[in-house]
Amino acid sequence: MASMLRLYNTLTREKAAFVPIDPGHVRLYACGPTVYDAAHIGNARPIIVFDLLFRLLRHLYGPAHVTYARNVTDVDDKINARAAERGITIRELTDGTLRTFHEDVRALGVLMPEDVNVPGERTRFVEPRATDHIAEMASLIEGLVAAGHAYVAEGHVLFDVPSMPDYGALSKRPLDEMEAGARVEVAPYKRSPLDFVLWKPSKPGEPAWPSPAGIAEPGRPGWHIECSAMSWKHLGQTFDIHAGGIDLIFPHHENEVAQSRCCFGTPVMANVWLHNGFLQVEGEKMSKSLGNFVTLREVLKDWPGEVVRLNMLKTHYRQPIDWTLRGLEESGRMLERWYGLVGDAAPASEPPASVLEPLLDDLNTAAALAEIHRLDEPAALKAGANLLGFLAQTRSERDAASVRASGVDVAAVEALIAARRAARAAKDWPESDRVRDALSAMGVTVKDNKDGTTTWSVAG
Repeated sequence: MASMLRLYNTLTREKAAFVPIDPGHVRLYACGPTVYDAAHIGNARPIIVFDLLFRLLRHLYGPAHVTYARNVTDVDDKINARAAERGITIRELTDGTLRTFHEDVRALGVLMPEDVNVPGERTRFVEPRATDHIAEMASLIEGLVAAGHAYVAEGHVLFDVPSMPDYGALSKRPLDEMEAGARVEVAPYKRSPLDFVLWKPSKPGEPAWPSPAGIAEPGRPGWHIECSAMSWKHLGQTFDIHAGGIDLIFPHHENEVAQSRCCFGTPVMANVWLHNGFLQVEGEKMSKSLGNFVTLREVLKDWPGEVVRLNMLKTHYRQPIDWTLRGLEESGRMLERWYGLVGDAAPASEPPASVLEPLLDDLNTAAALAEIHRLDEPAALKAGANLLGFLAQTRSERDAASVRASGVDVAAVEALIAARRAARAAKDWPESDRVRDALSAMGVTVKDNKDGTTTWSVAG
């Protein structure tokens, strides 16, 4: 039986014990990337946080009993505009952007479908793309129209918000505030200012599909219906956990709830809603105008992905995070210490309870990392770190990877190490120092151990 996990639920504004609908099949959905441009470090936060949740659920319920769906938005206004700007199809644009995204998040130690899916078994991780689920979106829209929750107007299909008496239960915003703050297109054909688009006509040259049941003009789905369709397809009408950034609570997640509940007649879409906090850079909101807009790829040029992951998880997921150079440097030192302690040790069969317990308390990663830092037994330390997605390699594997990435001539280094060893044996200290300097010029750091051996690594 799984240990008791407690999660803060945005829907109830309370932290409570997590009780899955079916312990034999725990289902998690997270809003993934919109693949029109390179992901920035703010985009990386939910990817890392909910990867950790996926890992924890797999540990608690067993890898074969958890399904994770993280969607890809591959059609929207920004994608259409960027593809037109480059003179390519949206598929060409989104395929290329998605490849880059996959390379970047894999560097962060994020599990991918190919890491966890087992042939012949139920899919454990699916990454659905919106454009592959047009039929499911059409089915939902047709159901909403038939149930009186949507209507057709000037080639569009819109959700009739007043038809849902408890609309707003997730964001808990007053009706007048929602009307004032909702980023909705001002359109005379809307019955209510809060009504939102389920289907919209495509402009000339834009991708288009036949409308649901032929009731509107050819076009494409609205953003909100995409996630309702993909979660339904892969997780069912209701499921356990829906996750995403805090900026998605309204209107995106609120509108997902409205669509799914009104179509299926269910009391909830997901039982638990998790939202991660904002990210700022050196104390300021990230923006291109301030010159502090940093893509994930830019960060990964200067820092190992494991350092980036650690820097994200040092702050509790619901709190704002301040992304600083000082924080990255501290994270790098922490990881070096851990690698130095574990060496090539194998992990213990179970993570230490002192590390697991904070994670069971609404993913308290700050406390869990503090507990890992207190451990000095290699097997326990590695098992605890593995649970959070760290120390996947042995020290030797990590060093070898650093050497390969550096392009250092290993044979030349080993020859110089042998020459230095001979010089030291002959007490020819000037020659020993000269060889050390030559190695340093190659970007190689030498360490003389107490047992008389010499080890080397590529300087970081």
